[in-house]
Amino acid sequence: MSIDRQILKDLVADKTRLIFNTDIPKEYLSDALGRRKGTADALIFPLSTEEISDVLRYACENRIPVTPRGAGTNLVASTVPVKGGIILDFSRMNRVLELDEDSMTLTVEPGILLQDVQTYVEARGFFYPPDPGEKASSIGGNISTNAGGMRAVKYGVTRDYVRGLEVVLADGTILRLGGKQVKDASGLSLKHLLIGSEGTLGLISKCMLRLLPKPETSVSVLVPYPDLNTGLRSVLRILRANANPTAVEFMERKVVALGEDFSGLRYPRPDAGSYILLTFDGYRSEVEFNTARVRGLALENGALDYIVLTDPAQAAEIWKVRGALVKAVEAVSEQEPVDIVVPISHTVDFIRFINDLEVSSGMRMISFGHAGDGNVHLCVVRGERDEDRWRRELHANMDSAYAKAYSLGGVASGEHGIGLSKRRYFLRETAAENLAVMNEIKDALDPLHILNDQKSYIEGGKDHAESF
Repeated sequence: MSIDRQILKDLVADKTRLIFNTDIPKEYLSDALGRRKGTADALIFPLSTEEISDVLRYACENRIPVTPRGAGTNLVASTVPVKGGIILDFSRMNRVLELDEDSMTLTVEPGILLQDVQTYVEARGFFYPPDPGEKASSIGGNISTNAGGMRAVKYGVTRDYVRGLEVVLADGTILRLGGKQVKDASGLSLKHLLIGSEGTLGLISKCMLRLLPKPETSVSVLVPYPDLNTGLRSVLRILRANANPTAVEFMERKVVALGEDFSGLRYPRPDAGSYILLTFDGYRSEVEFNTARVRGLALENGALDYIVLTDPAQAAEIWKVRGALVKAVEAVSEQEPVDIVVPISHTVDFIRFINDLEVSSGMRMISFGHAGDGNVHLCVVRGERDEDRWRRELHANMDSAYAKAYSLGGVASGEHGIGLSKRRYFLRETAAENLAVMNEIKDALDPLHILNDQKSYIEGGKDHAESF
């Protein structure tokens, strides 16, 4: 494999959007954590679908690997160029292309940030519900990992808000999938095949998003409990009551304390063992009714208090602590972020298993996450371990954690994706028949395996999760 610099210069009109070899900044060779690093021969910032198509056609003809990249917030090394070649960074394709108020769709380029989409549509009376914790992530990245977030319990995940995609395949072919229509029973849903594929099947060049009317009001509630088990069991009662919460987050007190120290903010009721943080949105009368209804349910099921956050400043502080938990752990020690999902009825069982594993292994494991959909976020903390001991003990403990999750009917990832970091566990726990079909699809759409090869489900070759 060799790259012809002159050909790439001819394909990219503006030479400031093309960087070669040792001039490539190091952050483009990794992900948000910066621990696994690859190499690349060229970094390109495309500005159009045609430019992407031209580059991919050249790469395919010359068997040059291509690694796609958005805002760089990925946590599982999906953006690490493990085989060299070309990095395509979509961050400069960040425009709003069309707001169609009648069909309630927004068409954007893939590099636009989630926070910019939310700000844009809410200023115009609309609402884009997907809300992963990292608001500076790109929409293309959200679609590539089928990101979920805190509002999934009511509104669903990114997949539920993608009406259409423009995608460039490995050989440069441009596909337009889906559209402004609501229903589509016309052949295979190629659009849904691309969502969550982590850049392994095609590269997104345009995104058509479904919007909703902006809710009239939104209110958050903090509910302290004596312990996490009591809080999580109370959540099941709340969900069955059809109170329709927008978000249901759980946090142990020891985790909140880290967030408090990191942010300088404080939660009420520090005597609590855990907290459930809820949001309700909709018409004001509906929100008032549901918050009052849940108050009774929570107090009947062991809550120590029921704190309606009517002061916007206090609500913002409470959510700021929740949003800072991963960074708070990182400030203490290197950690491995995990986003396992189990059925909500087994969240308590899984957290109990993790707490027991923490004690038996001596490795600190900090858990919080989305109680309303069973998505458990873990920060597995390195502490003072040297590199060899850290890798050895991390893999041993994660083998146990993922095996337990699958035994409960869970899966490896709810929103971060598989990338490199979770391949070991995903490939081991996933049925061979399922993996075979996934790889047949990869072979059909990218027979030369130039797109993000050996990430996620793709079999063959060295396991880069170990080497990186």
